[in-house]
Amino acid sequence: MKTIATQVRNKILKNLYEVSFIRDPAEFAYEAALEKHKSHLPVLSSTDWAIVETLETEGVAVTSLEQLSIPSTPQLLQAAKKLIPKIPKAISGDENEFVVHATSEQMMEYPEIFLWGLEQRLLNIAENYLGLPVAYHGSYFRRDLANQVERKSRLWHMDSEDRKLFKVIVYLNDINDERGPFQYIPKDITSKVADSLKYKTGYIKDKTLQQVISQSNYKSCTGPSGTVVIAGTASVFHRGKIPVDSDRYSVFFDYTSRQPKFPFYCKSSLPMEDLHLLSTKFSEEQKQCVFWR
Repeated sequence: MKTIATQVRNKILKNLYEVSFIRDPAEFAYEAALEKHKSHLPVLSSTDWAIVETLETEGVAVTSLEQLSIPSTPQLLQAAKKLIPKIPKAISGDENEFVVHATSEQMMEYPEIFLWGLEQRLLNIAENYLGLPVAYHGSYFRRDLANQVERKSRLWHMDSEDRKLFKVIVYLNDINDERGPFQYIPKDITSKVADSLKYKTGYIKDKTLQQVISQSNYKSCTGPSGTVVIAGTASVFHRGKIPVDSDRYSVFFDYTSRQPKFPFYCKSSLPMEDLHLLSTKFSEEQKQCVFWR
């Protein structure tokens, strides 16, 4: 009941935010904030700057844990290895279930996963892409089930919480085209498709998309365990392809700016009391990223 009430509230708020006398000043403030923050963006290595440029042009960049060489990666992998066998095949018994998430209690057992998303290198890349100080919305440990359910994130969509989104996906098992890779349509083609379909928001079935675009334009992000997909999910159509061979295990890390377009869509992966418990491990900057409201 709470979920339905929240959805109704969010829809009303979204319609309100899109009224010109509210939207236009917000967009003006956003552009002014971008301009003001330009000189405060962290300096990146050429490798990390290449990721930002790829996000700007293509919409998605693929790298690996090894290439990113983030200091706490061994702790992330050790925690993930322990957590994988604890994620059940199903929870609700609902035949439409297609993904099982680790519970907040499980994520608190292995805080290394959440903390990995606050590593300075990731925050610096995110900030340069977003152009503004970063809001970190947390991490989601997922088991995507090998079944034929085609709904929600398995349908084509663009995320709409902010004008730009920064999402990091770490594969925890080898992912080929039959194991549910993250799929996207390059940024330049996405904009044409969105125009053709008069797309604003929501999910699109594959057969609808194929009426305006060839499947040859779909890009699948495949790779061995440890592959990292970094995506600007507000600027490209994307989906999780249905896994056929085996379940997909992955961790998602979500970021926006601290002045998102629709703040009511932004929620943390952990309850506030858990965030306060973890905050003893945060630097001052990390606290600002988590408690950005």
